[in-house]
Amino acid sequence: MFKNITIATIALQAFLANAADFTACLDYFPNRVVPKIETVRPEQKLRDLCFESFAIMHSGQSKTPLYSVEKINRARIQDARDEKRSDRFYPEARLPIAERAQLEDYKGSTYDRGHMAPAGDMPTPNAMAQSFSLANMVPQAPDNNQVTWRNAVERSVRQYAMRAAGDLFVFTGPVFKNGPANAIGLGKVWVPTHLYKLVYDQKEQKAFAYWIENKNDARMNAPISYQELVQRVGIEFLPGVILKEETDRKINQSETTNSHESTGNSVAPTCYTGPRGGTYTINENGKKNYGGC
Repeated sequence: MFKNITIATIALQAFLANAADFTACLDYFPNRVVPKIETVRPEQKLRDLCFESFAIMHSGQSKTPLYSVEKINRARIQDARDEKRSDRFYPEARLPIAERAQLEDYKGSTYDRGHMAPAGDMPTPNAMAQSFSLANMVPQAPDNNQVTWRNAVERSVRQYAMRAAGDLFVFTGPVFKNGPANAIGLGKVWVPTHLYKLVYDQKEQKAFAYWIENKNDARMNAPISYQELVQRVGIEFLPGVILKEETDRKINQSETTNSHESTGNSVAPTCYTGPRGGTYTINENGKKNYGGC
């Protein structure tokens, strides 16, 4: 009974504090602007959920997050180090029953309940407890969850946050290339084919993303670019944000254009005819360039 009261209290606190609306937690998003989803379909049953230290865009169709978002920095990671995992998973009471995953859905499956917003990032006991909402979970291959994802992704992001000069905005989510073809439990919780984690360093104006298959033997490759992630998942996570790589690209394009224009306005070199009828120009070093006319 105590366990049920505790879980109910956690859900009630989240509801009263945030009213299940991103307007209550816009600070988790860069410039307080939420991502733009390329195609929103009614059957996705999207609902936004605010928690103490993260937010979720939840899909009632897949019964998983579409994405989670956190704002982390050195201070938050340091605060999170001493927090003890609650390991008390619970169904999200703010979601309609037909749209939420249940504990029974994961029982007997070969998948872990994989956090999207990591428990290891949670700086308070209440935030830690909330991170175990099933609204923050996807069915994840156990070796992937406990080894590759934990060490090569989540731990790497924390290490980056400890070095960063400012805030990082971190988006995490599943990709379902097979749709509902692979699902677990009576509730049919969709199993992702891939997982991603986008890191945006606001001070440095740069972003990169981890991308991995949801398999036990999946190998972590080099991070992909922000634009590549947007193309793969159909979500513009950083609307209105100009990344440094985009600025550098535009500068390079401008310099190239100006160089071409400068070349186009220059005086044409003098063309000479050789003894055998061939043509050539003479460069600044006095050497002949044949065929340059």
